[in-house]
Amino acid sequence: MNVRFLCPACETLGSVQAPAATWRCPSCGHLVTVADPPRSTTVEGVTLHACAVCGNAELYKVKGFPHWLGLTLLTGACVAFLVLNAYRLQWWAWAVLLGSAVIDGGLYLAVRDVVVCYRCGAQHRGLGYSGNRPFELTVHERYRQERLRMNDKG
Repeated sequence: MNVRFLCPACETLGSVQAPAATWRCPSCGHLVTVADPPRSTTVEGVTLHACAVCGNAELYKVKGFPHWLGLTLLTGACVAFLVLNAYRLQWWAWAVLLGSAVIDGGLYLAVRDVVVCYRCGAQHRGLGYSGNRPFELTVHERYRQERLRMNDKG
């Protein structure tokens, strides 16, 4: 499992293969302990029970697909649809639009999940499909408010 995270001291991007004992930040020298998180295997996939970096038990899953690529495919399909429709090639226009939807669905099924920690934002990759719950805005907002309070105190 590959774990990507930000250094707690200077926010430099770090990446390690778990389980790894420690990671030293190349910028500030801060030492981060990366543990092998507890997990279980269910019918849905591998479920992580704690973050490898901070040990937090609240995690969520997202698709490990770059958003910019998905939006580029969608934008290209929409532009092609409009151009083909302007030339009165409606069948080709709809074929392009529906073909992009099929490609999008195939990518959704093919791309594996990434499990993310609400507290530190560490991304746990290489698990395959995850049994963790999807993103919940209320939980995210609670951790955002916690970070804001900590910044006000510090």
